[in-house]
Amino acid sequence: MDFKKVTVAGGGVLGSQIAFQSAFRGFDVTVWLRSDASIGRAKPKFERLRTIYLQTLEAAKTNPAAWARGFGPERPDDAGIDALKEQVERAYASLKLTTSYDEAADADLVIESIAEDPAQKIAFYQELAKHLPERTVIATNSSTMLPSAFAEATGRPEKYLALHFANEIWRNNTGEVMGHAGTGQAYYDQVVEFAEAIGMVPLCLHKEQPGYILNSMLVPFLNAAEALWANGVADPETIDKTWQLGTGAPAGPFRILDVVGLTTAYNIVIMDPRSKDPETVQGKIASKLKAKIDAGETGVNAGKGFFDYHK
Repeated sequence: MDFKKVTVAGGGVLGSQIAFQSAFRGFDVTVWLRSDASIGRAKPKFERLRTIYLQTLEAAKTNPAAWARGFGPERPDDAGIDALKEQVERAYASLKLTTSYDEAADADLVIESIAEDPAQKIAFYQELAKHLPERTVIATNSSTMLPSAFAEATGRPEKYLALHFANEIWRNNTGEVMGHAGTGQAYYDQVVEFAEAIGMVPLCLHKEQPGYILNSMLVPFLNAAEALWANGVADPETIDKTWQLGTGAPAGPFRILDVVGLTTAYNIVIMDPRSKDPETVQGKIASKLKAKIDAGETGVNAGKGFFDYHK
């Protein structure tokens, strides 16, 4: 694997994490964003990630349980942790944010992490294809969509596949690698190597599956919680408390949705045709999520979602 330059398209919840983790692990990272306003919205996310990495590393000096797997397989001594903190500062300073396709295209690997909207993804791929050098491999971080749906739009289907991350990738360090029927094995293997190089555990899928492995299990769980809320069965706090007390889980479904981001959750639910009917469960979920999004309550990065993070 000869990847050195990485472009991440999109500065949302996961796009910002992928970019920061890749820079932290030594890659030359450019973040492509749609507009100057998008750059303005992305900068606080990178500042927040810098703080999280530094605080997590400092906490690990006295609390081994605070160690995050994405930092490395084993916790080093205090001097090693201080060296990693310097690595965080270098990563933060090195990130390049741009709206230029030419700047974004100068990459060995492009990771697309834009909105879960097929039209936006196709438009991005078709424009990007005009600028890419021959060497570039493209991976999508789509949560739900299959790479075969977009392979032709990239102009290089054999060099296109999926690399999907879990939220809080410095801690939940999974990298699901999924090709389509036309993906070249050599490029699949390179992306597996890249996932390892940025501290992820590669999880190799043998065939296309909507939702990959993780979201095939997680999305039905979150949908069930949203249905309880939308139908007025219980409020989000009670639903989360029920799950945590009943299973011992550290977080409930609505806390997870705040991390995922309510915009992503909304984009997923409106893909279901039933969401167009306000009397269906899907329609009720879409309406209630839209109300929170319109109020600016989009999750952790906004400071408020189902829970308030300003406290």
